[in-house]
Amino acid sequence: MNDLLEKINSLAVDKFSAQYSEVRAQKLKKTLLTLKEGRVEAAKQGIENGVALRVLVNGAWGFSSVGSFNFSDLKIAISDACRMARAISKRMKKPIKLAKTKTIIDKVGVETRKNPAIIPLEHKIKNALSINQACLGYDKKIKSCTIDYLDLFGNNYFATSEGANIKQDKLYVWSRITSSAFNSGSFSFSREEIGSTAGYEVFDEYPPEVIGITVAKRALTQLTAKPVKGGNFPVILGPNVVGVFVHEAFGHLAEADLALSGGILSNRIGKRIASNLVTLYDDGTVEDAFGSFKYDDEGVPTQKTLLVKDGIVKGLMHNRETAHKFNMDPTGNSRGESFRVEPIIRMRNTYLDPKDHSFEELIEDVRSGYYMKSFRGGQANIDGTFQVGVQEAYEITNGEIGDPVRNVSISGNTLKTLLKVDAVGNDFKLWPGRCGKGQTAFVCDGGPHIRIKEVIVGGSS
Repeated sequence: MNDLLEKINSLAVDKFSAQYSEVRAQKLKKTLLTLKEGRVEAAKQGIENGVALRVLVNGAWGFSSVGSFNFSDLKIAISDACRMARAISKRMKKPIKLAKTKTIIDKVGVETRKNPAIIPLEHKIKNALSINQACLGYDKKIKSCTIDYLDLFGNNYFATSEGANIKQDKLYVWSRITSSAFNSGSFSFSREEIGSTAGYEVFDEYPPEVIGITVAKRALTQLTAKPVKGGNFPVILGPNVVGVFVHEAFGHLAEADLALSGGILSNRIGKRIASNLVTLYDDGTVEDAFGSFKYDDEGVPTQKTLLVKDGIVKGLMHNRETAHKFNMDPTGNSRGESFRVEPIIRMRNTYLDPKDHSFEELIEDVRSGYYMKSFRGGQANIDGTFQVGVQEAYEITNGEIGDPVRNVSISGNTLKTLLKVDAVGNDFKLWPGRCGKGQTAFVCDGGPHIRIKEVIVGGSS
């Protein structure tokens, strides 16, 4: 494989006059499952092999991909990529330049007790059925349960005309479980995700029966919960909701490509955007976390990237191109979903750093507010507005957790909301997930419990 990748890069530079050439190749085994109400609706296993070729010619990118390792096919692909770059360069005002980075030669292996690639499909189906049965069998009010499962294992190869050569093993196990409950005209929804880069042993930590019952209990709790009263309230956010808030409302704003596209952080480096209790990181080095890896898809070592320190913006997430534009170092955030697409700036493990408050201290001063424990979904815009849906929430009255409430969301302006963080907990947890940005990326997000002294809570007014 190394000789093939080197040959392709040499061809791009010597024959087609590329200033820079890189090749990403992958050999992956993949399993996809979907089960609904105890029925297997989809079961796929296969091999994903292919090569991505990206070149810089006359200051413009060209890209091509091919599901083959045949040199004749790759030769045509590299010619196509260079032709594309030349055509684009004629319409560019400023040529693309790349920040310098250390040229790395390395091999990165994965150690696992239970490699998903060698576990029979029948066992994976049986495991998913156990989750399904535990959920549906918990109570007659549970009306549906859907399980999506994905695993992949294999090798990624990366080489550049600058001399980088990296082989990196890849392993992910992920599952999302959703359930609904219905009774007397009321409907509720519940979801849970698990994910691991350690292997199939994630189901030892989260046994199928426990997962199924957890999702069912949450759906039943929401089924009997009362509607939330909308308005401005103090709230306590649990690590699960903190994570999606940090990821959706702030993290995307801190991706340098979106900042350059008009995002509100492009001119705020060194400026205050949050209370002095807020410190935020995007960290690719957390052991076994779902967004961790050693090198990104430009061969840049991953790192712990400081985004906000004590409320002050300290940096953004970069690839080599945006790092040059901002005169900063690449941060190891360039990732492509597969060989079929170009790498773009993506988050890894994004979180808020813990401080020193206990959970009891966070809630004791709240006279009337809400505890947001588990998120349902979230979205944000580059102008800084956001909305986060919450699937599990409770009233707080006179410093005590009270009745569950339903149909809850929080919304507002990200920077104004971050300025209202007035207490940060001493606990910490990361949650796995998948992020969409035209491509899917495996990520983690989270943090401690936090208190926001006022935010817009959606519900009935």
